Amino acid sequence: MVYKSQNNFNMKKIAIFASGSGTNAQNIIEFFNKSGSARVQIILTNNFKAYVLERAYKFNISTRIFDRYEFYQTDNILSILQKNQIDLIILAGFLWLVPSNILNMFPGRIINVHPALLPKYGGKGMYGNRVHQEVIANHEMYSGITIHYVNESYDEGDIVFQEKCLITTDDTAETLASKVHELEYKFFPVVIEEILKKL
Repeated sequence: MVYKSQNNFNMKKIAIFASGSGTNAQNIIEFFNKSGSARVQIILTNNFKAYVLERAYKFNISTRIFDRYEFYQTDNILSILQKNQIDLIILAGFLWLVPSNILNMFPGRIINVHPALLPKYGGKGMYGNRVHQEVIANHEMYSGITIHYVNESYDEGDIVFQEKCLITTDDTAETLASKVHELEYKFFPVVIEEILKKL
């Protein structure tokens, strides 16, 4: 087995887009710091208050904050991704649709994790506890995660991976969220690594 050091210029580079706390982002950073098979090159956010910025600082990872105009009306963010030679874009709690200029330049190289079993409980406005509340209100037996490619519509890209968890009668949105987070932490980095191997 050949160990790939952090200075390997052939190492795959990941960009993470996040809007909030960044627990998944940190989990991905730690996974690849340990595995050495890729590295998180930059974290981008549309929220200047997002705690993911603190997590990035802790790991000495570059960050970029942008607003809606810059994201949708300019090529600035696309240029940053290209300059950083990004191989794969990860959406980890990022709540905006990806604009066509980025989609077109990274076909099959943008993935997202959704906290439910798509195609159910996806679409605009379905994120965080809203998803878990709907799942419980509809008396579903299972929920879980869906890792999928990103296209021009919310949560409609081709599914890469799903894993489910059992919902019990005493589950709340909060306890279900905890179960789903555990699945995200366990499987998201592994699936990312498998996708990177195919690039």
